[in-house]
Parts: sequence; structure tokens; C-alpha cells
Amino acid sequence: MKTASRLVGFRKTVLVVFLFLLSAVLTQAQTASSFSSMASSPVATSGTNWLIGGRIGLAIGSGFGGSTVGLAIGPMAEVLFNKNMAVGTELNINTFEGTPIEWADYFKYYFDIPGSTVKPYANAGLSLWFATDGPYFAVRFGGGANFKVANNLYIPADLQIGPIFYSTKTAGFDPNTFQATSTSTTKTIFYIGITTGIRYELP
Repeated sequence: MKTASRLVGFRKTVLVVFLFLLSAVLTQAQTASSFSSMASSPVATSGTNWLIGGRIGLAIGSGFGGSTVGLAIGPMAEVLFNKNMAVGTELNINTFEGTPIEWADYFKYYFDIPGSTVKPYANAGLSLWFATDGPYFAVRFGGGANFKVANNLYIPADLQIGPIFYSTKTAGFDPNTFQATSTSTTKTIFYIGITTGIRYELP
């Protein structure tokens, strides 16, 4: 019982930290965008655009002495503070056993290539995985590029990797107290996502 209570408390703490870090990232990105806009141009602009779309591709989970392969699919959205910095969120459904759902938030930086319509980027962030006995906390980072196919329309090539901190419960019985027992063990699954999709930048 004490172990279960500690586990519930740990999950609540992880959720609070996750939301706090997301709020901090948004605040820092907006502040940096304001300074960048004022420094680069004498005319202040709103500097914010939306990028919306979907994600689909291969998802690989490695851990517990083996690997599993599935499909990841879901919507995404980004707030572009300027031509380089963005904060985004994704909701991905994975076809692993139990169909876990990932809610990811991240900071993304776009690199400039003079004379090219390709937009390479790098990103890092946190995510929560909703599955049996979850949610579970994860760290993700990666990168890729958006390839322009039409006005404001892009096709991405994206790679995401990172650990998922997964806990398992083992039920038992204590013959000395005649009570049921529960033991929780935290393990790590390494996640790899290789995806594409569609991105549309709202004018």
C-alpha cells in the first residue's frame, strides 16, 4: 500500500513538473522572440504564426530484452515566434500493445539555408505516455527538415529518439501478515520515431 501511494505521488509530481517546464519554455521562447524582433527591425511585428498538420510513420520501442515495431499517427501544431524559433505539441497514437498515446511538447529551432526552401531543424522536449498503470514520463529529442511542396505547405522528414521511464507492478502475498503486496519496478524503454506527414503554415 505504501509503495502504491508513493507511486501515485511520484506520477503527480512528474505531471506538475512537466506542465511547469512547458510553461517555462513558452515564456522563454516568447521573451526571446520579442528581443529578436526589436533588435532586427525598427518596426515591431506580432511575429507569431501557426503551423498545423499531422504525423505518421514508424515507431520502435526497445526494452525488456526485446523490441517492438508499430505505427505512430496523430495531429500536431506549432507556434512560430519568428523564422527560427517555435514551440509545438503533438498527440500520437501508437500501435504498440495496449495502444499507448503520447502527448509531447517541445522547443524547436529552425536553421537558415540561404537560397533554399528546405527548413532543417532540431528539437528537444518532454512527453507523457498514457498506457496501462500510466501515465509515464519521457524525454525526447531529434530533428529533421520540412520540404516545401507548395505555398505554405511542407512535407517533413523527422527523427525522434529518447527514453520512456516505464514502471511495472508485481502482485504478491505476504503469508506472515496475510495481506496482498504490490511491488513497483521502474524500467526504461528507448523510443525511436521515424515519421513524415504534412505541415501547413497558416498565412
